[in-house]
Amino acid sequence: MKNTTIEKIFAENVFTDAEMEKRISKEAYESYRKTVDENVPLIRAAADEIAKAMMAWAMEKGATHYTHWFQPMTGVTAEKHEAFIEPDGKGGVVTKFSGKMLVKGEPDASSFPSGGLRSTFEARGYTAWDPSAKAFVRDGSLYIPTVFCSYGGESLDKKTPLLKSIEALNKQVLRVMRIFGDNETKRIISTVGAEQEYFLVDKEVYEHRLDLATCGRTLFGARPPKGQELEDHYFGKIKQRVWDYMSDLDEELWKLGVYAKTKHNEVAPAQHELACVYTPSNDAVDHNQIVMSVMKSVANRHGMVCLLHEKPFDGINGSGKHNNWSMATDRGENLLDPTDHPENNTRFLLFLSAVITAVDKYQDLLRISVASAGNDHRLGANEAPPAIVSMFIGEELGNILNSIENGAKYNEIKAEVLKITSGLIPKFDKDKTDRNRTSPFAFTGNKFEFRMVGSDMSVSAANVVINTIVADALKDYADVLEKSTDLNASVLELVKKSYTEHKRIVFNGNNYSDEWVKEAEKRGLLNLKTTVDALPYYLEKKNIDLFVRHGVLTETEIRSRYEIQLDSYAKLIDVEAKTMARMARREILPASIGYSDELANGLSAKAAIGIDIAKTADKRLIDKLIALNDKLLKATGKLEKDIKTSSSMKDALTLARYHRDAMIPDMDKLRAIADELETLVDKTYWPFPTYTEILSSVMY
Repeated sequence: MKNTTIEKIFAENVFTDAEMEKRISKEAYESYRKTVDENVPLIRAAADEIAKAMMAWAMEKGATHYTHWFQPMTGVTAEKHEAFIEPDGKGGVVTKFSGKMLVKGEPDASSFPSGGLRSTFEARGYTAWDPSAKAFVRDGSLYIPTVFCSYGGESLDKKTPLLKSIEALNKQVLRVMRIFGDNETKRIISTVGAEQEYFLVDKEVYEHRLDLATCGRTLFGARPPKGQELEDHYFGKIKQRVWDYMSDLDEELWKLGVYAKTKHNEVAPAQHELACVYTPSNDAVDHNQIVMSVMKSVANRHGMVCLLHEKPFDGINGSGKHNNWSMATDRGENLLDPTDHPENNTRFLLFLSAVITAVDKYQDLLRISVASAGNDHRLGANEAPPAIVSMFIGEELGNILNSIENGAKYNEIKAEVLKITSGLIPKFDKDKTDRNRTSPFAFTGNKFEFRMVGSDMSVSAANVVINTIVADALKDYADVLEKSTDLNASVLELVKKSYTEHKRIVFNGNNYSDEWVKEAEKRGLLNLKTTVDALPYYLEKKNIDLFVRHGVLTETEIRSRYEIQLDSYAKLIDVEAKTMARMARREILPASIGYSDELANGLSAKAAIGIDIAKTADKRLIDKLIALNDKLLKATGKLEKDIKTSSSMKDALTLARYHRDAMIPDMDKLRAIADELETLVDKTYWPFPTYTEILSSVMY
């Protein structure tokens, strides 16, 4: 970034509210604000004005096309680009972009995952502009954030339920705020900051690994002599090549209005992190999709590849995406920020209790929100939170809630009994207790950090669940408090009752320990180790009722998502299995046989001159290689048989279970044989780069 400042370039490629206000009439802008702030439909004349202004601005930025940018159930974004042109009837063209074109698009919906909502022959689907999100220009196109639905109106994307969950949370939090006498707050916003972990590897190294190219992770690879044992990479000096990449990445993201703030080396070699300032959750979800896309494109320009898979390398830390979630008012007040004002601390304890209740009641949904074949490799691997959902709230908050539950003294105030009254509520400071890096859902002073999200995932699903379950807990609270004649007594009873019933979810210790697994089982907490274990809980009556009750998802939409996630799980593992079989048969086995042949020729030469070869190292090595080659061939054949068997299975759950119970164990067996061969075969014969070569490929 030369001859300029961050302030000057920030959001220069974003059609901001300020830019819109400059270019349209006061009436049109007021209509737009009512649409965003009050969910009032946008009038047609205003839509036309905004579209004309948006096109003019985009063309000034070099755009020739526009696209309705949406987030289908693939987990990535989708786009279809249309030029700003219409025939002028005289052999030329005119530029055109109307309100109708802005508000609504019609992409083919049949080729996106629908979970049975659409048939292959039913092509029509719709995109609809999300006016609460910001349009931007990138690579010569105007990107318009949209929702995506079927011809019948069913949600086919990740944005629609997110917007509905935001509204559900807004509704219930406002009810509580009114009960506490706040009549000024007009809107509640859920806020999110995503910390994105990723790996960088050299492009040339990447291109010599079929598994990285097709699966995003290494399916073979012996442990390197040096991995992360010395803990010398975390927060270490950033190498120049990586620094240059990070600098270009920051600049491009800033121009797109993304609040990229923190960058550093992560624990594993070649692993790094970018964290963004937390923003309204709708913006944060869009921004994280932009971050992942820009990371890849910028890496390509630098001769590198950005790996976002949750577990690219076995035995090396995987990559997650911490989801920092909170709630804020339209006046900028963080509702999970303890204050020195007793009355606000009372409200804070109620909100805290609501989150505890929500996480305990719907731990299954939180696990589902991060369920994928890739993330299964990471969760529970003593490098990331376990598959068991629990909460960390710190010692001080724990003591306060225990005091309320027991009607006992709280040692930091001089009171006979802790009561929810302005005079007796304790003051508590942010960050008074240590952070717990092993907790899946940790309070970190003024927000909750949900650490189970995988690096490659959209953060939408996690926030749909968090918003909805917290809204549900607050609905129950509001139902009680609106009928109460003694607010303080009712709040006290609610906090006490909630904590008593749901404190099992609170654990402040080491979530990586075997002891915690046993303790969690005693408490009745779920341990859903795999995606296949978790997904059937989607169809639990309480979960369907939850989403339907708050208007976030219909039962049909829930069932479709269940089918989509099962299908995605099986397809991903199927691709990995086919890749493994091909690499083993076409690359590893020929390389090992070739090396064996070379050793055998050498052995024959020694025998020809009278050397006793029976007990030589050469002979022992050849025997071992031949035995392993036979095992490799047999294991490859078994995996190929698994692939063939699975191809005839129709039921999604049966297929997913087969992949988990039969195919993955056979893949693990094949890998173990191949990885042992890697330690024996001469490096000149080994057909693809090793872990050492990959992880050190950008370390300069």
